Amino acid sequence: MPLVRVENLEKSFKDLRVIKGLNFELENGKCVALIGANGAGKTTTLKMLSGLLEPSKGVISFVGEKQGGDHRRLIGYLPQHPVFHDWMTAKEFLEYVGKLSGLSSKESKERSAELLELVGIADAKNRRIGKFSGGMKQRLGIAQAIIHRPKLIMLDEPVSALDPFGRREVLELLEKLKKEATVLFSTHILNDAEEVCESILFLHNGQIIESGTMDEFREKYHQSKIDLVFSQEASSFLKHLSEHPQIDSIQIEVNKASIYTEDLEAVKEVILSQAARENWPLTKYEIGSISLEDVFMKVVQK
Repeated sequence: MPLVRVENLEKSFKDLRVIKGLNFELENGKCVALIGANGAGKTTTLKMLSGLLEPSKGVISFVGEKQGGDHRRLIGYLPQHPVFHDWMTAKEFLEYVGKLSGLSSKESKERSAELLELVGIADAKNRRIGKFSGGMKQRLGIAQAIIHRPKLIMLDEPVSALDPFGRREVLELLEKLKKEATVLFSTHILNDAEEVCESILFLHNGQIIESGTMDEFREKYHQSKIDLVFSQEASSFLKHLSEHPQIDSIQIEVNKASIYTEDLEAVKEVILSQAARENWPLTKYEIGSISLEDVFMKVVQK
């Protein structure tokens, strides 16, 4: 059952049309990734959904709620660059946010303690936020976004500025959040979306160009992939392969190449035969399936 419906959503800044007629639904209890390159319109879309920006056109409706009403109680939002009172402790900050969200003092204290445990920073509850790492601040930011038990949690690029350890912490936390509410997060890091989300919205130049589950994408864009890594530049070894009728495309990046095909056995035989005959300086040969990044490149180039 859908929680949110978005119909013909548009946003313009003076003469610049940034969002160009979005239509999608967010299902109850699902994790959805809004994927797009920087400048695609992800933050603008989230700000309209959260009520921070007024749409130029279109309708955002919460199923079962009065059209045009105040839906802030249903929404938890973490911006891309959250701002904290660094002189506060994590416990003080969450209790403060809880009261701003309408919780009583007792409820705010109880919910803050619960969330500090959930996001994994209970041991640092009395530490000043200014001493927190980037990953800890993101965890605290997520805690403040859900303190009032919203039905929809929106996170804008929650891991883009984190080191690998902090990124892993936040992705593990997203897995827990899926059990509490619908989660929508924007990202340009496609592997993260593939890891934690059930559904994906591809946003490009202010438009949804594709949507669905990863299984649906794999079925629709079914291809096998052979990844090659050379100790030298790859292009000089693959000049004639692109002419092979069973090879759909070849992507080359310096010493790496990805070869896409729907006839894996035929292409595998061609590559291995040519590699042996010409003594290719291969350091890696790997067979895999199409990734979310591959799908994104395909739908953008359509």
